[in-house]
Amino acid sequence: MLTVAARKVLSIARKMPGMRLGFYAEFREYIVHKTGLEIGGPSGTFSDGGILPTYRYVKAMDNVVFSSSTVWEGTREEGRTFIFHPGKPAGWNYVTEASDLSRISDGSYDFLVAAHCLEHIANPLRALLEWRRVLKFDGRMVVIVPNYRKTFDQKRQPTSVEHMLEDYSNNVGEDDMTHLPEILQLHDLRRDRPAGTLEQFKMRALQNYQLRCLHHHVFDKHNSCKLLQAAGLKVVAVETALPHHIALLAHL
Repeated sequence: MLTVAARKVLSIARKMPGMRLGFYAEFREYIVHKTGLEIGGPSGTFSDGGILPTYRYVKAMDNVVFSSSTVWEGTREEGRTFIFHPGKPAGWNYVTEASDLSRISDGSYDFLVAAHCLEHIANPLRALLEWRRVLKFDGRMVVIVPNYRKTFDQKRQPTSVEHMLEDYSNNVGEDDMTHLPEILQLHDLRRDRPAGTLEQFKMRALQNYQLRCLHHHVFDKHNSCKLLQAAGLKVVAVETALPHHIALLAHL
């Protein structure tokens, strides 16, 4: 966990051009006055002080969240309740699984962004295929996952792409707990103070279908890139950023 002082320094640093992602200028030019979909927003990553400022430049943004009440954002019902920037009208908030966007038509959005969501999804390939489906031709996608070496996943090993492909073939649902024994054994509680003791963490983990706090899969630059490619996306950039981000830019 970062100290208060460290968070303040990081917040200031992120406003400096050097702390923005290398593909920031290219992505910003593409999204101006366009319509996007976020998974699990809003995120500080895409705010004015984030590493990929997005919200202020778009025409409109909608959002997908698995529940109307989450441990991250509190309560936000379905409807025009997605407030992502003070200068923009609220977008539509879809309460649905990130891997089931069946209420959204093919090719509905110019771009899609998802920061630190994919690791919480038990069937990530199914999610990526849905995200790809709702993009317009030549649409852009930004996926940000945690760099496991910099998080409480540091003792685990990156999940093989083959395993994630098998999850898709086996139609794994979001109630899957396959990785729980590994997580309980290797989760670094020193880097996850809010999780409490091992027993408290276990109790929370057993409620994962309701809370979605577990990291089902562990990512590095290699397997995250390969997984997006398996979903039929062209990955044009893969970057790391402080404190624990792996950011991928892809298009159809």
